[in-house]
Amino acid sequence: MQVHQILRSKTQGPIITVPPSSTVADAARLLAERRIGAVIVSDDGAKPLGILSERDIVRDVGRRGAGCLTDKVEALMTRNLVSCGPDDSADSVLEKMTAGRFRHMPVVKDGKMVGIISIGDVVAARLSELAMEKDALAGMIMGN
Repeated sequence: MQVHQILRSKTQGPIITVPPSSTVADAARLLAERRIGAVIVSDDGAKPLGILSERDIVRDVGRRGAGCLTDKVEALMTRNLVSCGPDDSADSVLEKMTAGRFRHMPVVKDGKMVGIISIGDVVAARLSELAMEKDALAGMIMGN
C-alpha cells in the first residue's frame, strides 16, 4: 500500500499549520481543539519548516514548567523534519517512524505538503490490507 492510498482513505480536511511565531500555548490549544497530536509549522501553509507535537510540549512543560507556553513555536519545533512522498510505501513510512520514534509525518510532493500521515493511519491501513489478504487466501483454500 502506498501513502497516497492511505491519504485517500482517511477523512482529511485542510492541513493544520501554525506559523513559527505562534506561541506554544496557541499551538497546544489548536492541538486540543482539533484533537490532533501534532501540527506542522509553516509560514505559508504549504512548505513545512518543522513539526510540533504534543510530546514536544509535554516534555518541555515537564522540564521547564508552564513558562515555556509563552515561547514561540520555533523554539520548540523539530526542525529536521522527516517527510515522505505520496508514492512511498506504508512499510517504509512505518520503518522511518519507528526508527525516529515519532508518530506524525508530512507528505510532501514537489516541495509542498499534500497531507499528513500518522502512525495510526498507517497501522489501520496495513491491518485492512492484511485482512483482505487473509480473506483472499481463505477463499483460495476453500475453493471460492
